[in-house]
This record gives sequence, C-alpha cells and structure tokens, in this order.
Amino acid sequence: MIDEVFDRLVDQAWPALQRVDAGGWTLRAADGVTKRANSVLPLGEPEDLRTGIERAEKFYADRGLPCVFSVGGGATPGLDAALRARGYRVVDPTLIMTAPLAPEEPGEREGPGEPGEKVELAEAPSQAWLDTWWSVDGRFGDDGLATAARILTGVPAVYASLGREAVGRGVVQGEWFGIYSMAVPPHARRRGHGRNMLRALLSHARAQGTQWAYLVVVESNTAARALYERQGFTVAGRYHYRVR
Repeated sequence: MIDEVFDRLVDQAWPALQRVDAGGWTLRAADGVTKRANSVLPLGEPEDLRTGIERAEKFYADRGLPCVFSVGGGATPGLDAALRARGYRVVDPTLIMTAPLAPEEPGEREGPGEPGEKVELAEAPSQAWLDTWWSVDGRFGDDGLATAARILTGVPAVYASLGREAVGRGVVQGEWFGIYSMAVPPHARRRGHGRNMLRALLSHARAQGTQWAYLVVVESNTAARALYERQGFTVAGRYHYRVR
C-alpha cells in the first residue's frame, strides 16, 4: 500500500526519541517537540480500537503531553471516525508530494538566483544551520532546539545551507529521497533561495542514485506548494493530525 509506504518513510526520516510498540501502533514522544515526533503512528489493527486509543491517551498523559494521532492513508480503518467521536479535532492537513528524479538538465543545478550563490552541503547541521531553521520553524521555544537537533540527527542526512539565507535537509531512503526542514527567513524571501536550495538537494539525490523525491507540506502553505509544483512535484497522498 503506497499510503503506508509514505507513513513509514516520514516516520523513519523524522525519528522520535522514544518509541513504544502498542499492538502495531507506534507511540512516539520527543519532549513535545514537533507533532510528527509526538504522535501515534496508527498502522496495523489493534485487537480493540477503543482500548488502543485509551492506551495511547494514557501514554501521553503520563508524559504531560496532548494525545495526537497522525492519520494518513495507511491508518487503521475506522480510526478517524472514532477519534472524531471522542472530540479530537483535525489539525494541519498535510500533502505528500513526489517527483521523479529525471536526469539533470544543463544549467539546472545553478538556476537563476543571487550572483555567486552556492549551496553548501554537510553531513551534520552547524549551529548556524540550526539557528536559521529554528528562526522559521521554532514553535517550541529556545529550549526545544536541542531536542529538535537530536531528532534531525537521528538518521544519516545531508544538510544544505545558504548561510543565514536558507537551509534544507535531505534523507536517502532506498529509492526515495526525503526533503525536510526547508526554511527561508523572512528577510531572504522572494530572491530564489528556496528554489536553489531545492535544486541543490535534488541534484544531490540524483548523485546518490535515488529515483524519487518526496516532501511533506501543510496544505495551507500555498507559497511553498507553488515552488514545489514548479519543480515537478505533484500530490501523491495526504495526512492530518487528530488532537484533543
């Protein structure tokens, strides 16, 4: 099932610090930093749906965290309706977008942009990389950055940077290349940095022999979606969170 493939790819590329198997569901926690790493991945079918939900609710209550479910195409049948009935609300409807990694066209790697602009790639995020990303995506306060860094570095990845102008992260996963943490601070927007960052990551993905790229983007982020569509990405799946 392709929907479940994406569920697992995203889970693997953004690894929670704590993981507990609960009848086929994975209960994930990381001090509350990002919903992705602090939510239930509900694949498979527990013996009893209500019991599974209640077990998850206790898991997060014991950690002082809200109970959150990531509900994608591979989620347990009937779960979304059961959560709605228990008062869980939908948060952050998200698109999964994919693009085939066709051979690079001449000049594609460079692309138009700032004169002399060169995307740097590294195997670990520098403090400048983290600060730039957190300045855009840091919704968990200064104390959350250390936890976020542990999540980011939980699997091998490449970290792309244009200094304080833009950053991005890529994860090789077999034939797939996951693109994460794309961030351009407000002062650097509308100058082609996001496009050049994306092209650099896709060029790296081709060099690693991957065949497909994927990324996730909140459905309401029309500016990011437009950028990805211009680079050949199309919608391949969806998921949302249920939060109570």
